[in-house]
Amino acid sequence: MTGKADFDLDADEIVTAAVEIFRESGLDAVSMRSVASRLGVSPVPLYSRIGNKDALVDAIADRLFANFSPARVDDETWDCYATRWAATLRSQLASAKESRLILSLGREVFVQASRPLVDAMRHDGLRADAAVQACRLLMWATVGFVAVESGARPPSRPKRVRPGGDAGGVDAAEANALFDIHIRHLIEGITRDIAAETPTRAARR
Repeated sequence: MTGKADFDLDADEIVTAAVEIFRESGLDAVSMRSVASRLGVSPVPLYSRIGNKDALVDAIADRLFANFSPARVDDETWDCYATRWAATLRSQLASAKESRLILSLGREVFVQASRPLVDAMRHDGLRADAAVQACRLLMWATVGFVAVESGARPPSRPKRVRPGGDAGGVDAAEANALFDIHIRHLIEGITRDIAAETPTRAARR
């Protein structure tokens, strides 16, 4: 089917069809031709509304990871919220099971995802630049962890070693433990740095 339907097509419909194909068959199955076939149109309008395949992958990533941030609980300190925020981000990213999508996230998605965490930090008294820096550290740490985790292999034989201590691989339980350690150490380091930069009440007198 071509003609008027091609021109009535909008970008949201194209991205929706691409996401459906991705969820059914993986990213390798997504192409301008497969999406056009799903929509019953020629591939031509897809290029004018989306761009090329790389732009389509970016649009899929933006759609999948939009508005993921958890709501903040009343009286929740920023560090407790940051732990939940990072875990939610990891879960959302891991559901894609595709590092190409994780690493193609656009800046606006990161900005939107960061706002609740920055707000929580600012609410607890962190300066704006310290909050943005801390959020960026947590964001990059989580995105990088998931990108590496997506290609990790379990060890050939389970051994009783500390999580992640077997050079032969990492299983799912170890990955969970490693992530918890990773984020805890990072938050503890951020907290120490902020405390070191904040003059004591006596010193300010």
